Amino acid sequence: MGKDVHQDGAGLRPGVELDSPDGFAAWVDGLLAAEDHANPVPDGWVHCTFRWIVEGDRYLGAIALRHELNDFLLRAGGHIGYGVRPSARRRGLASFALGEMLGEARRRGLGRVLVTCDVDNAGSARTIEKAGGVLEDVRDTEIGKIKRYWISL
Repeated sequence: MGKDVHQDGAGLRPGVELDSPDGFAAWVDGLLAAEDHANPVPDGWVHCTFRWIVEGDRYLGAIALRHELNDFLLRAGGHIGYGVRPSARRRGLASFALGEMLGEARRRGLGRVLVTCDVDNAGSARTIEKAGGVLEDVRDTEIGKIKRYWISL
């Protein structure tokens, strides 16, 4: 991760400063605050639960559960987004993290969740399908051509 680098599920927004301890702490505070429905969220965003995928002290990826869908998330982003660093892929980490986040979605009372992936991301498609994802459609969106899957909880 780094300045102005996007990683699915990490909650990095433009302008987030990670290079100093204070900047990093402010980012983490923002991630935690995004989960609390007592806190307002910026326009176009929804409340969200963020989790890191770690091994010991190594950061391997992140996953996010959006508590509801706005128009953009229904079209393209879905309830759950995740990313695993390339050096940690093909180890079952995304499957584990998705399973954990599906449990969180159940605890939050969601009956089903939308999970999307790029049409060319065969690994992510397999992960979603293994978790029970049923393909609804493939569509062109503002973030590219995606597959949209629903997972019943």
